[in-house]
Amino acid sequence: MTDQQPETTGWNTQRSQVWVELQPMLDRLFSPFERILVDAVGGQGARAVLDIGCGAGATTLAIAQQLGDEVNCTGLDISQDLVDAASRRAKGKGNVRFLCADAQRHAFAPEQFDAIISRFGVMFFDDPVAAFANLRAAARPGAALTCIAWRSASDNPFMTVQRRAIAQVLGPQGDPAPDAPGQFAFADDGRVRGILADAGWSSIDIRPINVPCTLSADDLPIYARRMGGMDAIASDLDEAQWGRLEAALDRGFAGFVVDGVARFEAACWVVQAKR
Repeated sequence: MTDQQPETTGWNTQRSQVWVELQPMLDRLFSPFERILVDAVGGQGARAVLDIGCGAGATTLAIAQQLGDEVNCTGLDISQDLVDAASRRAKGKGNVRFLCADAQRHAFAPEQFDAIISRFGVMFFDDPVAAFANLRAAARPGAALTCIAWRSASDNPFMTVQRRAIAQVLGPQGDPAPDAPGQFAFADDGRVRGILADAGWSSIDIRPINVPCTLSADDLPIYARRMGGMDAIASDLDEAQWGRLEAALDRGFAGFVVDGVARFEAACWVVQAKR
């Protein structure tokens, strides 16, 4: 079943195919966050878990494996390509299912989940208050919400190398409004706290974490040239422009490489609340 809206269709074209193709690399890159969420849910005694923006399913599957067959895990994502990839990975696991839907608008059965988690999946709602209110309605009384979201762009220089490289070659592209849906939409923890309170959540706790992450020497050039919408950008450039952009990307990422491995700290929020 799908209840997607027009603004979600970008995740069902070239962009989502890149994430599917690069899923093993992205699983390695984001594995530290998987452990944070697995540990959080493991201490809650959850029996029905919802993973928002589950992508290709790594976190959903890790929680299902950690908690055992008696715990039902549902992964939800707006990309049919990613949901299909996640479903293939979950073949034979009876306690895991994946759903292609928009968490802001999907008609969940009421009070069915006792834990809701997300790894970088909640910053893209066009109406975040409505989205978190909808998720609250799907949560049982006492259910816990645990989300990881990026802090600001300035706190995450590794994640903005591509933007800076593009500006060097093509000129400034303009920054989105601070509260516009996107990677850094939850940079302001005060705004996030207000969103959750307005959506009816309580016991809100938001704390910063800096998570060490690595990319191998083999993975880094692929990440630089494929992630961040680079495939779409490359298709609009001539050979000379693309060559200049590749050089700018390599210069930008070189500062993170130590002993042949790219190392950086991901500056994030751990956002927790109760139903």
